[in-house]
Parts: sequence; C-alpha cells; structure tokens
Amino acid sequence: MNTSTSSSTMSTTASDATAASALPRIAVLATGGTIAGAAADATNTSGYQAGVVGVEQLLSVVPALSALARIHAEQVASVDSKDMTLALWTTLAQRINTLLAADDIDGVVVTHGTDTLEETAYLLHLTVKSDKPVVLTAAMRPASALSADGPLNLLNAVTVAAHANSRGQGVLVAFNNKIHSARDVVKTSTYAVDAFQSPEVGALGWVQDGRVEFQRQVVRPHTLGAEFFIGDKWPHVEIVASYAGVSRIAVDALVAAGVRGIVVAGTGNGSIHASVQQALADAASQGVAIVRSSRVGSGHVMRNGAAADDVLGFVSAGSLNPYKARVLLMLALAVGGTGPVALQKTFDTY
Repeated sequence: MNTSTSSSTMSTTASDATAASALPRIAVLATGGTIAGAAADATNTSGYQAGVVGVEQLLSVVPALSALARIHAEQVASVDSKDMTLALWTTLAQRINTLLAADDIDGVVVTHGTDTLEETAYLLHLTVKSDKPVVLTAAMRPASALSADGPLNLLNAVTVAAHANSRGQGVLVAFNNKIHSARDVVKTSTYAVDAFQSPEVGALGWVQDGRVEFQRQVVRPHTLGAEFFIGDKWPHVEIVASYAGVSRIAVDALVAAGVRGIVVAGTGNGSIHASVQQALADAASQGVAIVRSSRVGSGHVMRNGAAADDVLGFVSAGSLNPYKARVLLMLALAVGGTGPVALQKTFDTY
C-alpha cells in the first residue's frame, strides 16, 4: 500500500514537472511605478511612494501566474516613471534584446509607471529586435490600495505575452483588459483604472479570464522591421508648446543650448502662434529639425506642403502626440536622418 502511494506520488510529480516545462518562459522586468507603490493607508490612492515593492512581491500576489508560464524575474529599476531617463531607456532596451535573443525566453513583460509608459512602449516598439512578444503593463492604484488593479493587469500581461498570436505584433500594452499597440496608446485620465486608450484607431484586442483575442493587426513597421537601434548617445530633442500669448524665448534658448530637434505641441491641426512659428523657422534655417504635432489628444496633423511646411522646413508628426514624436525624432536623428524630406518620410512610415 505504501509502495503504491509512493509510486503514484512520484508519477504525479513527474507529470507536473513535465507539464510545467512545457509552459512558455516569460521574463518579467520591473522598473517601479504605481504598480509597485505603497501607502500607509489602504484607502489612499494618491499619497503613496512609487516603486518600493519588489518584483518578487508583485509576483507573489498573483499565484495564477504559475499556471501560465515559467517566470524569470528581474528588478531593472525602482523609479517613479515621471523620472524616467534616457539612460534607463538604454538599459531596458538592451536588456530586453539580450533576453529575447536567448532560446529559452519566449516573451517579456515590463511593469512600468503610467506617467511615461506610452513613451517607453513606443521606444521599445522601434528598437526591440525580435518578433517575440513584449508587453508593458502598469497600475493606476498602488499595490497597497483597496481593489488594486496591478495584480490583474500583471496576470493579463503575462497571458498576452504567453499567447502565440501576440508574436509579431510589436510592443503591446495590456491594461484594464484591453490590448493596445505601443504606437497608438496614450494615457487619458489622471485617476481612472481605464486610463489608457488608443483614441485614433482603438485597441488591438482584449484579454479576459485567460482568453486573448486580437481584432486587428499592426500595420506600420516595428521591431525587426524598424531601422532604429539603441546607442550610447541620444540626440538632444525638446518639446515646446503653442498657446495664446506665447513668446519665442523658449525656442531661442533651446537653439542656443544646441538642440538638434524641437517638437512643437501646436494648437488644433498643429498650428503655431506667429511668434513661435518665426522662431522655429529661424531654427530650421540653422539645421534644427522641427516637427509639428498637436496638443489636442487625437487626430492627424496634416502636412501643409507648399503652403507652409515646405517653405519653413517643418515636418508633420501625423497622428503621433508630441511625446512620441520626440521619441521618433531622437531615433531618426541617431541613425543619420537629416533634412525635412527624409524626416517626413520617416514620420510617414513609422
């Protein structure tokens, strides 16, 4: 009897081990953010410290992960994402590329703060050199809060990263049961748990209760199809805004500081106050790349062509918001993109 029980136990253990080894291996890279935040009071969802909960603790509260994947966890950083740096972008992108080059890693999940998630996601979308899934997720409520949204978002992110249909889609964002493309997603609320939307084209699909469904495909080039790479140096690109009564002081100061590019958050269809437009035209004549985006939040900035852009030497950002336009402009300048014609082609492509 004892022998039979022992044999049965050994058989079950071996079977469990075989089943576990068949699961995909997903690397979870933690960078901090609200998802790793904590406050003294469980009802406090704003007065907390971001990035203080480690990756192992984040994983421990989602035991269902063990049924989805074999997890490889790393703490890459512990920052509030409002303080994201170019150096950390470099570190994160290089680490992801190293992991995805390994045969035993099937995908990557990055836990991130919400403030700059859309910028990091788009940067990785253009610089990751693999078709394996990369999924970013985050939370609007700290880990210590009642009804914290981080655990479910993390579970869904791993679910998406482990799903076969996620391969080749570029970098994705899994948030509040939706799957977004890194190019399209933006943060649209300061507090709501459905803070991330893709306002111009909508989400790629959804994830819920272990089910993943993509309703459209990513069309523009990304990852393996993108020409960009992560280097040690970043071209200096800044953002200015156009608004009632704005002066040219900021533009002139940036040009004097030696910036290589300026993205302008224009009004409406990327329109620019006359005083700032003249300053930007002067900057363009000195070789500074000028990209017109919009502060509106959705829609396209149409190229004005001969009416303005061709004469002034400006580039249209299309549907990219100012922050993503800055990411693309930095990457384009880093690979030698110069002149408004070449840069416009880059913005039309990516």
